Amino acid sequence: MAAVRDLLTEGAFHEATVDQVAERAGIARATLYQHFRSRLDLVDAICDTFDANPALLSLRELVEHPDPDVALAETIANTIRFWSSEDALLAQLYGVVAIDPAARDLVDRQRMDRRSEMQRLIRNLQAAARLRAGLSTRNALALIMVLTSYESYRELREAGLSEREVTTRLQDSARALLIGPG
Repeated sequence: MAAVRDLLTEGAFHEATVDQVAERAGIARATLYQHFRSRLDLVDAICDTFDANPALLSLRELVEHPDPDVALAETIANTIRFWSSEDALLAQLYGVVAIDPAARDLVDRQRMDRRSEMQRLIRNLQAAARLRAGLSTRNALALIMVLTSYESYRELREAGLSEREVTTRLQDSARALLIGPG
């Protein structure tokens, strides 16, 4: 896994062969194939490591926090914390989505997982009567998906904002766009 992470971070995974991954890992090709049948399996294994990321673990708990304002603010904070902690790897995966099916699969799975968590957050806000009047849950979900996307995170970071500034700006935007008077 370290070899795959390194290759992804270096931007070389999409061009690397399974033989090169095995060589980088210091193992025989046959040993690698005993555990992973393809490059896609290697990327899937990387995806599985994300599930143990502390920011994602916290996010999964916080989307249904009893205080909906805390749920919204901390969901965004933990989303940004996750993007930041995995940025070097994700930048490469998101960058090669168009040409590498393994990267596309990971990104699609990550988006589906994030959508599921954001749906839980929107349901929490709706149940607490905190969604802005006239805002449908469908539109609220679309807004939170944009605000918590990796692409939004990268745009703000590339504009020179620190992780903290990105978090604050997105939290303020989410409150303004989603939350009604309470």
